Amino acid sequence: MNVLVTGGDGFVGSYLCDELASRGHDVTALSRDSDGSNFSEDVATAMGDVTAYDSIEGAFEGQDIVVNLVALSPLFQPSGGNDEHFEIHLGGTENAVRAAKEHGVSKILQMSALGADPDGPTAYIRSKGQAEEVVRDSSLDWVIFRPSVVFGDGGEFVSFTEQLTPPFVAPLPGGGKTRFQPIWVADLAPMLADAVEEDDHVGELYEVGGPEVLTLADVARMAQRAKGRSVSIVPVPMALAEIGLSAAGPISFVPFSADQARSLQMDNTVSGNDIRAFGVDESDLQTLGEYLDVR
Repeated sequence: MNVLVTGGDGFVGSYLCDELASRGHDVTALSRDSDGSNFSEDVATAMGDVTAYDSIEGAFEGQDIVVNLVALSPLFQPSGGNDEHFEIHLGGTENAVRAAKEHGVSKILQMSALGADPDGPTAYIRSKGQAEEVVRDSSLDWVIFRPSVVFGDGGEFVSFTEQLTPPFVAPLPGGGKTRFQPIWVADLAPMLADAVEEDDHVGELYEVGGPEVLTLADVARMAQRAKGRSVSIVPVPMALAEIGLSAAGPISFVPFSADQARSLQMDNTVSGNDIRAFGVDESDLQTLGEYLDVR
């Protein structure tokens, strides 16, 4: 099977491309700055920007399936402001769907996000929700994934938490009570690959998370403990976080905006973990503590 992965040399993409290639598929990773050194398997690369249709259209020729992974992080403020979420998540998806239809690609797997909602409270959530509508309304066979935060080598979640929480005393928005259900990238990639291969998943939306629910404060303590340090959490009112944490001292350097602060008012957990659709049980998954080698 010929599989095109947009954002293929990124964090999740590099794991997925290697997983698909190891299963015998012909995989092409499409990105703005293609880097074949990110792969351990035989993965072809192509250059293109999903916001510029003409730069990506040719890469869809001869493909059977496209996996659309290109995304901005919900954790950091985009350099181009909130409009960039819509340019990349919505506009990029529109271009991927258009190119897929133009070249007879039959199926798209869309990486979305928990809470995706066209009318949601943040630009990230709204743009992800509107992108889902584009995929659902297309003539393509589709599968949509909504994962909780993904962790692993090369991921941003732990490093973001470390930036937000200096050792010893760390002010956190809302006291760090926001809940997450982190899933290890090496556990997620095989599920994505199964959804690429198996027609039973067409027309399904999957919410997936890891084996445990952790608060941001929990993750902060674990990240510091992994470095042999402790930390005490000092609550920062959400109202202060929404004006950019301007008075929050040690964390004011984090590229954080009101939109990101609002995202921390929403739990990032699944209502029912759809990992079972892939024959996986939560006990099979690696915890964040195991990954960080802390208990």
